[in-house]
Amino acid sequence: MIELLNIALAVMTVAFGLFGFVAPRYTAEVLDMAPQGSTMGLSELRASAGGLFVAVGIVCVLTQAPMAYAMLGVAYAGAAAGRLVSIVIDKPPMPKAFVWFLFEAIPAALLIWLNF
Repeated sequence: MIELLNIALAVMTVAFGLFGFVAPRYTAEVLDMAPQGSTMGLSELRASAGGLFVAVGIVCVLTQAPMAYAMLGVAYAGAAAGRLVSIVIDKPPMPKAFVWFLFEAIPAALLIWLNF
Protein backbone atom coordinates (compact mmCIF):
# COMPACT_ATOMS: atom_id res chain seq x y z
CA MET A 1 0.00 0.00 0.00
CA ILE A 2 2.81 2.44 0.86
CA GLU A 3 4.50 1.75 -2.48
CA LEU A 4 1.29 2.49 -4.38
CA LEU A 5 0.74 5.78 -2.55
CA ASN A 6 4.36 6.78 -3.13
CA ILE A 7 4.14 6.01 -6.84
CA ALA A 8 0.76 7.76 -7.20
CA LEU A 9 2.06 10.92 -5.51
CA ALA A 10 5.26 10.90 -7.59
CA VAL A 11 3.29 10.44 -10.83
CA MET A 12 0.94 13.26 -9.76
CA THR A 13 4.02 15.41 -9.17
CA VAL A 14 5.36 14.65 -12.65
CA ALA A 15 1.94 15.41 -14.18
CA PHE A 16 1.65 18.79 -12.43
CA GLY A 17 5.28 19.54 -13.22
CA LEU A 18 4.71 18.86 -16.90
CA PHE A 19 2.19 21.69 -17.02
CA GLY A 20 4.86 24.15 -15.89
CA PHE A 21 7.53 22.56 -18.05
CA VAL A 22 5.57 22.18 -21.31
CA ALA A 23 2.89 24.86 -20.94
CA PRO A 24 4.24 27.73 -18.86
CA ARG A 25 1.78 30.25 -20.33
CA TYR A 26 -1.15 28.06 -19.29
CA THR A 27 0.43 27.55 -15.86
CA ALA A 28 0.93 31.30 -15.49
CA GLU A 29 -2.74 31.87 -16.31
CA VAL A 30 -3.94 29.24 -13.83
CA LEU A 31 -1.72 30.73 -11.10
CA ASP A 32 -2.80 34.31 -11.87
CA MET A 33 0.74 35.19 -12.99
CA ALA A 34 1.20 37.34 -16.08
CA PRO A 35 4.44 37.78 -18.03
CA GLN A 36 5.40 41.46 -17.89
CA GLY A 37 7.54 42.66 -20.77
CA SER A 38 9.94 39.72 -20.58
CA THR A 39 9.85 35.96 -20.93
CA MET A 40 11.89 35.48 -17.74
CA GLY A 41 8.72 34.58 -15.83
CA LEU A 42 8.00 31.78 -18.30
CA SER A 43 11.57 30.58 -17.88
CA GLU A 44 11.11 30.54 -14.11
CA LEU A 45 7.89 28.55 -14.40
CA ARG A 46 9.54 26.00 -16.70
CA ALA A 47 12.39 25.61 -14.21
CA SER A 48 10.86 25.86 -10.74
CA ALA A 49 7.26 24.75 -11.28
CA GLY A 50 8.13 22.42 -14.13
CA GLY A 51 11.52 20.80 -14.54
CA LEU A 52 12.27 20.59 -10.82
CA PHE A 53 9.10 18.65 -10.01
CA VAL A 54 9.30 16.49 -13.15
CA ALA A 55 12.86 15.46 -12.31
CA VAL A 56 12.23 14.72 -8.64
CA GLY A 57 9.06 12.76 -9.41
CA ILE A 58 10.81 10.67 -12.06
CA VAL A 59 13.75 9.91 -9.76
CA CYS A 60 11.32 8.77 -7.07
CA VAL A 61 9.57 6.38 -9.43
CA LEU A 62 12.81 5.04 -10.92
CA THR A 63 14.67 4.52 -7.64
CA GLN A 64 11.73 3.57 -5.40
CA ALA A 65 13.95 4.84 -2.57
CA PRO A 66 12.03 5.80 0.59
CA MET A 67 14.41 8.71 1.21
CA ALA A 68 13.72 10.06 -2.29
CA TYR A 69 9.99 10.00 -1.58
CA ALA A 70 10.61 11.60 1.81
CA MET A 71 12.56 14.42 0.17
CA LEU A 72 9.72 14.92 -2.30
CA GLY A 73 7.55 15.33 0.79
CA VAL A 74 9.99 17.89 2.18
CA ALA A 75 9.81 19.82 -1.11
CA TYR A 76 6.02 19.81 -0.87
CA ALA A 77 6.25 20.91 2.78
CA GLY A 78 8.41 23.86 1.74
CA ALA A 79 5.88 24.82 -0.91
CA ALA A 80 3.03 24.49 1.60
CA ALA A 81 4.91 26.64 4.12
CA GLY A 82 5.50 29.32 1.51
CA ARG A 83 1.85 29.18 0.52
CA LEU A 84 0.72 29.51 4.14
CA VAL A 85 2.96 32.52 4.69
CA SER A 86 1.55 34.03 1.50
CA ILE A 87 -2.02 33.42 2.69
CA VAL A 88 -1.28 35.32 5.90
CA ILE A 89 0.85 38.14 4.45
CA ASP A 90 -0.18 38.55 0.80
CA LYS A 91 -3.88 37.71 1.14
CA PRO A 92 -4.20 35.92 -2.23
CA PRO A 93 -7.66 35.10 -3.58
CA MET A 94 -9.50 32.52 -1.54
CA PRO A 95 -10.48 29.72 -1.75
CA LYS A 96 -8.04 29.29 -4.66
CA ALA A 97 -4.92 29.79 -2.51
CA PHE A 98 -6.23 27.41 0.14
CA VAL A 99 -6.92 24.72 -2.46
CA TRP A 100 -3.33 25.03 -3.71
CA PHE A 101 -2.15 24.85 -0.10
CA LEU A 102 -4.02 21.55 0.28
CA PHE A 103 -2.45 20.25 -2.96
CA GLU A 104 0.92 20.89 -1.29
CA ALA A 105 0.27 20.08 2.37
CA ILE A 106 -1.50 16.73 1.88
CA PRO A 107 1.23 15.17 -0.30
CA ALA A 108 3.84 16.60 2.07
CA ALA A 109 2.24 15.00 5.09
CA LEU A 110 1.70 11.65 3.36
CA LEU A 111 5.17 11.39 1.84
CA ILE A 112 6.96 12.40 5.04
CA TRP A 113 4.78 10.19 7.26
CA LEU A 114 5.11 7.15 4.99
CA ASN A 115 8.85 7.41 4.33
CA PHE A 116 10.66 8.90 7.34
